[in-house]
Amino acid sequence: MAKEIERKFLVKSEDWKTKAYRKMDFVQGYFSSDHPTLRIRISGEKAWLTIKGRTEGISRSEHEYEIPLLDAQDMIVRFCDDRVISKQRHLVRYGEHTWEVDEFLGRHEGLVVAEIELGAEDEFFERPDWLGREVSGEVAYYNQVLAKENEKRPN
Repeated sequence: MAKEIERKFLVKSEDWKTKAYRKMDFVQGYFSSDHPTLRIRISGEKAWLTIKGRTEGISRSEHEYEIPLLDAQDMIVRFCDDRVISKQRHLVRYGEHTWEVDEFLGRHEGLVVAEIELGAEDEFFERPDWLGREVSGEVAYYNQVLAKENEKRPN
């Protein structure tokens, strides 16, 4: 079974920007069911369907499949209603890990979070100075919850 082990932090400064080496734009749509989480993600000319289980600690099962772009675009329109978020993801190498720094667009503009995927829940990682408070277990910062909100989240 595929498993995602991830920690998430708010970002308190823009110091990460000088270390970012790749940027990707994402549009993500969420189906109405909370569990499992069903997500459609589009980046450039590629698209994926992702199925995620319940979060237990900082881990959860995850299965992701590449799908045709036109199918993904159609599914977002037909099945996701306004449960859609847009963000720019920046990859930042720090220590032995690569961080994914997401700058949210649209109604969540101004929200910046950094995620790190780990091989084990207790894996050591170096913590960059630009990280703020950890929000790994805070449901309010789950992308599927942000996609449901109608108002901008304060930082």
